Amino acid sequence: MSPRTADDLPFDNSFAELPPAFYTRLMPTPLPAPYFVAASGPAARLVGLDGADLTHDDFVAVFTGNQVPPRSQPLAAVYSGHQFGHWAGQLGDGRAILLGDLAGPEGRMELQLKGAGMTPYSRMGDGRAVLRSSIREFLCSEAMAALGIPTTRALMVTGSNKGVIRETMETAAVVTRMAPSFVRFGSFEHWRYRDKPEELRTLADYVIDTFYPELAGSPNRYLALLEEVTRRTARMIAHWQAVGFMHGVMNTDNMSILGITLDYGPFGFMEAFDVDHICNHTDQGGRYSYANQVPVGHWNCYALANALLPLIGDTEAAQAALEVYVDAYGEKFDELIHAKLGLKSVHENDRVLADDMFKLMQENHVDFTLFFRRLGDLTLDGDDAPLRDLFLDRPAFDAWAAQYRARLRQEGSVDAERRVAMHAVNPKYVLRNYLAQVAIEKAQNGDFEEVRRLLAVLERPFDEQPEHEAYAALPPDWASHLEVSCSS
Repeated sequence: MSPRTADDLPFDNSFAELPPAFYTRLMPTPLPAPYFVAASGPAARLVGLDGADLTHDDFVAVFTGNQVPPRSQPLAAVYSGHQFGHWAGQLGDGRAILLGDLAGPEGRMELQLKGAGMTPYSRMGDGRAVLRSSIREFLCSEAMAALGIPTTRALMVTGSNKGVIRETMETAAVVTRMAPSFVRFGSFEHWRYRDKPEELRTLADYVIDTFYPELAGSPNRYLALLEEVTRRTARMIAHWQAVGFMHGVMNTDNMSILGITLDYGPFGFMEAFDVDHICNHTDQGGRYSYANQVPVGHWNCYALANALLPLIGDTEAAQAALEVYVDAYGEKFDELIHAKLGLKSVHENDRVLADDMFKLMQENHVDFTLFFRRLGDLTLDGDDAPLRDLFLDRPAFDAWAAQYRARLRQEGSVDAERRVAMHAVNPKYVLRNYLAQVAIEKAQNGDFEEVRRLLAVLERPFDEQPEHEAYAALPPDWASHLEVSCSS
């Protein structure tokens, strides 16, 4: 049964059982006159809550940081990391405060307030988040979950009229994030670079015993951890690539030890296809472009291996563990692409077919989401005008479509069956930047209905939803001028 009041929340906090060096205990800093913006019903159910209750004042107060439940043990964790490939030293939860964890039907989830005030790790920051970035993280967390991509979740967003200075004056907000754990690659790097082997071992043992108990009996549990995290990271990034998602800032402090998508900042979903697209305006060198996400993910796993090396004790074994990345990525991406193409079997020329498809998409800058969705409507003998109209070079498309149809006939594909299967994996709705921007601008003027409406659409990304057809359209011309950066 859902807790009737926020004081009834049965918080625990396994991370707080670690030694004090791993965190700082502190209270959130209240915001004046907090208000409810939006909440996710599916996320609420994961921690035994009713999404409708979250509109109540006491839940708004708790998930803004204005009221702390009796059983909560608030803290901010310390970690370090590589940012844009360079060692950045100590970082930590500069504006996030962990309230603790709640049990739910699928296990325990930590709840963290992002934007809850300054901590000892805030460096030059103010410890706050703004409404704009909080809405983006909230919507994208839940959109990714609905797409079936491993991710942190977002319970709710609250706001306040308190001013926060970024490029311009904005207003403050708090997003409540959820995950089984917020431990990062950088959490291990912190102790490795400080030459603290006992703390490193303590953290690794905590992660294994709590989240990877199946590895506890391995001959070298730390090597097994590296291999499994590398495998999960590769598979996660395969999911990103297959849906056209770009994280934007894959620093090691933004990489989850659980292999789930963590920290939604300057993200983007691919529109006009370009393998070199950079979604983060701050990333002028393109380190985190769409094409680079795969090798950067591998690089980050090397950074984790280096951090764990004092525990593993064998450089060659660590290097061998990292080799699982390439195969794990390739196998998962191949599986996902076969499903997106509606192919039930695997043939030796399938890679050529897919490569030719991506080359054609690149040359014509075809909208990523619309292409795959409309591909599901292509028939073996019928009209393919809606799909064909996405291409400037129609003869080139016709040539590829002929190869594709031949491949479908080769395995006896049935149009109706294939359409159902393809629409179940190729979303019609993704969080395009312009959709988020429209919702944000309305929210900044006090109208939160568009945030809630957009959330409802994104929770059913594979459904037709004819009443929301406009959310699946090509972006308007003005959307090409939108830029997202690390500022939030």
